[in-house]
Amino acid sequence: MHRKTRRSEKMKRQGLTTEEATQLLQRYGENKLVEAKKESLLKKIGKQLLDVLMLILLIGAIVSYMIGETTDAFIILIVVVLNITISLVQEYKADDALEALKNMTVPKAFVRRDGIVQEVEATAVVVGDVVLLEAGRLVPADLEIIQAKDLMIDESALTGESVPQLKEVNEIAAMSTIVTNGTALGIVKATGMDTEIGKIASMLNATADDLTPLQKSLNTLGKYLGIATVLISIIIFSIGFFQGRDIREMFMLAISLAVAAIPEGLPAVVTIVLALGMRKMVKRHVIIRKLPAVEALGSVDVICSDKTGTLTQNKMTVLHVMAEGHIEKPNAHHSALDILAEVFAHCHHVERSAGDWIGEPTEVGLVTYAYKYDSSLYNRYPLVDEIPFDSTRKMMTTIHEKDGRTIAYTKGALDRVLEKCAFLWEKGEAVPLTFEKRHLIQNQANEMASDALRVLGAAMKREGDLYREDELIFVGFAAMMDPPREEVKAALAETKKAGIRTVMITGDDPHTAFAIGRQLGLAHSMDEVWTGTEIDAVDSDTFARQVRNVCIFARVSPTHKVKIVQALQAHNLVVSMTGDGVNDAPSLKAADVGVAMGITGTDVAKGASDIVLTDDNFSSIVQAVKEGRTIFNNIKKTVLFLLSCNLGEIIALFFGILLGWPTLLRPVHILWVNLITDTFPALALGVDNDNRHVMEQKPRRSEEHILHGSLQHLVWNGLLIGVLTLFAFILGAYYVDGQWMHGQNLSAHGLMVAQTMAFLTLSFAQLFHAFNVRSMTDTIFSKQLWSNRYLLYAFGFGLMLQVILVTVGPLANVFHLHALTMAEWLTVFGLSIIPIFFNEMLKLKRRRAKNRVQ
Repeated sequence: MHRKTRRSEKMKRQGLTTEEATQLLQRYGENKLVEAKKESLLKKIGKQLLDVLMLILLIGAIVSYMIGETTDAFIILIVVVLNITISLVQEYKADDALEALKNMTVPKAFVRRDGIVQEVEATAVVVGDVVLLEAGRLVPADLEIIQAKDLMIDESALTGESVPQLKEVNEIAAMSTIVTNGTALGIVKATGMDTEIGKIASMLNATADDLTPLQKSLNTLGKYLGIATVLISIIIFSIGFFQGRDIREMFMLAISLAVAAIPEGLPAVVTIVLALGMRKMVKRHVIIRKLPAVEALGSVDVICSDKTGTLTQNKMTVLHVMAEGHIEKPNAHHSALDILAEVFAHCHHVERSAGDWIGEPTEVGLVTYAYKYDSSLYNRYPLVDEIPFDSTRKMMTTIHEKDGRTIAYTKGALDRVLEKCAFLWEKGEAVPLTFEKRHLIQNQANEMASDALRVLGAAMKREGDLYREDELIFVGFAAMMDPPREEVKAALAETKKAGIRTVMITGDDPHTAFAIGRQLGLAHSMDEVWTGTEIDAVDSDTFARQVRNVCIFARVSPTHKVKIVQALQAHNLVVSMTGDGVNDAPSLKAADVGVAMGITGTDVAKGASDIVLTDDNFSSIVQAVKEGRTIFNNIKKTVLFLLSCNLGEIIALFFGILLGWPTLLRPVHILWVNLITDTFPALALGVDNDNRHVMEQKPRRSEEHILHGSLQHLVWNGLLIGVLTLFAFILGAYYVDGQWMHGQNLSAHGLMVAQTMAFLTLSFAQLFHAFNVRSMTDTIFSKQLWSNRYLLYAFGFGLMLQVILVTVGPLANVFHLHALTMAEWLTVFGLSIIPIFFNEMLKLKRRRAKNRVQ
């Protein structure tokens, strides 16, 4: 024991030698976090190509090339390359979470080596180094404190504690925490991945990235479409074989239907819609790091919110003051409060720089109160000496020169200050502090403490030995807390209206957390509050059953936060986690949607999140939810539009082939309609601005398919578009050859005109149908028709393109189209507008049914 003490004393004086530090650095490596292995570009591309729709498109391109349809093959490959490029660009824009963790290490550190103080790179700090700490510095590694003077460390980023913690000898100061007050020496006990932040980095790296509800829904849709495509190709091949058709023609027919079954533009449209939504959210102070999170946030059932800095201001604030036995609001001004403000304006270590207060948060709160009360009081009287705060006395005293005499100001824990007082400042003079008055003050303070307020007493001494903290004059107290943000309560009410539950998660004391939660309407009794200890006391299954009844979790660790998220997810709930500290990173990553604070948030939290709030405003989450729901509704409209159009193509081609007719549409026609004619209206629907009532809907179930409640609409419109295309083909042949003859013996001219009319009717009917899917109930014959100007532009642009294809000779030759007469044009438009009237009748029926229910 004696030898160990001597060694410790030597280390305090000398520290390691340069040679020892170099050897340790070579043996154990640099003091930095291990970077996660990044996926190669080829692996990223491979993952994109394994998507079901991408595989089918590639197969279609290969088969098209093999049978000589190089134009079709080229167009399909362009679609594949476009989708992969967009996805990779967005992925590379996202910052790597572990890269942010690595950058959290402090750039420089002061260490004692060879008996002298040296400044070294933080990455060069090794176990055994003696590190010097002072106010304002980040702790470069996990240290054991061996010498300390008034050392206060802000651990909020690591533990969630809003109040800096007093650190004494033999206690641990964790890497990347901040020294707010005092000085210290510490011996490095752990570096790099062995530190507390390193353990969090390991947890972050081990947490898998799950698919969002939209990704799952679209993947399911892709699988269904893939199965449908294979079945359709097999059926068509079989029909063609038994009909005795040419093998090449069978391949062409199969490819035509396969192309018709797949909405080639869907992946690109969805990606672009999400990207546009991301740009729109930036204006609402929301940065999206991962595109699918735009929609996923609109589907959340539960928001797990960190308390400090998210629901609260992360700023200790005086809420009540007491002087002469009267409780006052902090904006009160009268002579009884003059001395109280004077004490708080002098007894502190707070500095003012560029309009900001720098110091320990509690002291900053007290000084801020005094400064607002009377700015001239701040450090008005010169400091003579001080008796610093320590954990035994729990008080601080400063001695000042005032009006030619010395005076002592004291602040600290109320019970400690009160027991040192013999007098009470009342009506401008010191009067004896009676038992009754002492009892009254204590009861008032207890009432404040019951609301989880931190109560600090203030006293002064004008005579006698000012260094003896006795016979003080009690002048009052201040009750403080880190208050809720002003806008949070309204934001929580909005989320509740939207069917979203908010759960507070914090490292703070449960009573403090409950006080905040009660003010915000999150909880009404302590039964709704659980601590980390209670989580550890039950097994996972029990906790999963109980988690839905808990509104506040207090005194929790990073591991607890992940458990909470996973327990909620076990109920098939979509979970969002908000936070700003290092301790929030694993749970931000584990949640379906991680939301980090942009101003107070650490780089670690931002790097692990899907969404960053640039204004740290909880109400921005509400706007993000609204935007997310709107985007999902728009994507649903897009999918519904594209699939109903593609179903129309399948019905037209399938029945045409089944009846032994010539090919209604060539593969190039279908590709053009799917990639050009359909894509622009689909994009316009994707940015539709009709978001009425979205916050009155309940969250969408994660297992709910994207076409939930819309299949009937899809089938009826697909059938209608297909029948109209078939009818246009019949009329086109009849106009030229004068008879139909069941599709047999059509002239080359008649076949080309029939295909042209079928092609135009299909494309025009789809353009008109885009207006139908804006709403399942509202008529298009209203001002809402004109609210989406992009859809109007897309409609006009689509009509113009189709007319150009038919009327410009070289283009018509490439697409195998023929010029039409006026009668044929009128027929095409007459057939194409029928979906409008059909859907208006359906909407009228739905509105009447809805009115009867109401």
